[in-house]
Amino acid sequence: MNATVFFQWIGSLPPILQAVAVVIAFAVVVAIILLLVDIAPRRGTQYTIIRLAMCLLIPLAVMWFFNSYYWAMGVAVLVGAVFFFLDYRSRDGAGYLIQLVAFMAPAMLLLLVGLILPSIQTMYTSFWNSSGNTFVGFANYVWIFTQSDGITSVVNTIIWVLLVPTVSTIVGLAYAVFIDRTRGEKIYKVLVFMPMAISFVGASIIWRFMYEYRGPEFEQIGLLNQILVWFGGTPQQWLLNQPWNNLFLIVVLIWVQTGFAMVVLSASIKGVPAELLEAAELDGANAWQRFVSVTVPAIRPALIVVLTTISIASLKVFDIVRTMTAGNYGTSVLANEMYTQFSKFEAGRSAALSVILFILVLPIVIYNARQIKKQREIR
Repeated sequence: MNATVFFQWIGSLPPILQAVAVVIAFAVVVAIILLLVDIAPRRGTQYTIIRLAMCLLIPLAVMWFFNSYYWAMGVAVLVGAVFFFLDYRSRDGAGYLIQLVAFMAPAMLLLLVGLILPSIQTMYTSFWNSSGNTFVGFANYVWIFTQSDGITSVVNTIIWVLLVPTVSTIVGLAYAVFIDRTRGEKIYKVLVFMPMAISFVGASIIWRFMYEYRGPEFEQIGLLNQILVWFGGTPQQWLLNQPWNNLFLIVVLIWVQTGFAMVVLSASIKGVPAELLEAAELDGANAWQRFVSVTVPAIRPALIVVLTTISIASLKVFDIVRTMTAGNYGTSVLANEMYTQFSKFEAGRSAALSVILFILVLPIVIYNARQIKKQREIR
């Protein structure tokens, strides 16, 4: 294939020339797209000829690059239909609609290929057995809610969703309120936000060292156990003792997400009109009453965004559990169990777990979308 030859040629170049070649190729593609977008809505014979030429040149380029007549025929049909529509609409001067379609079509295609079709396929797979040759109905879903592993993953996920958004938002809000307009505000915010710059895997490794356990006869390298030893206690296996080990894992995500909550809520607090706070103070309201009656209602949209965003992150949590315990000792969650079942070649059960995860995420997304819509209507 010419595409393979092209990429092999790119790979044979020195690293600097590879970067230059990739940039040039990208620039050429962008220039062609901009050219097509520019000529698409224009009227006139010359632009009609250009569109007809593109109907021929684009399929030929596809055939040369991929060395496939099937791809060329498919692209020819698609490009021909698109440019016929563009030419028809351009004669009516409908440029805005054409540009809108031209810009949205790649995104819609990516959503169709990368999200909608895989979602449908996953739902379909969840009703079949591991080999995919026997229809089992809701048997995979029944297994999830009747076996200990499935029940544990569902219960743990619910615990994560209840604790992480609540604690992260409360702590982030407290930071935002107490740090706001204080001396050294920027430094404090950077320190709190810094964990957001660390990946979940990196944060998990850091906290594994925090929880590291060695026998009482050895010197401790874990910070928590060393502190216990200094105070005359005995080292604890933090990640093995159920059910508290789940809480120790939850602390990691709270540590990461608190900075996000603090930044969003701090920006929202700064947008609260000073006149409202001054009016409440003149009415005799103390600091707490001003915070509850004025500040919190004013930053309600930001609170909803923070809570829903962290809730979705809690539902999807995988890296922390996989890195620290691999889901053992009663710490598995839905995403981790989904991966575990798939690695055991249980595709049906893995798909059923992903569908349950999707169902749990869906209400949060819908609620968030409705709240955003209400805010737009108010504005």
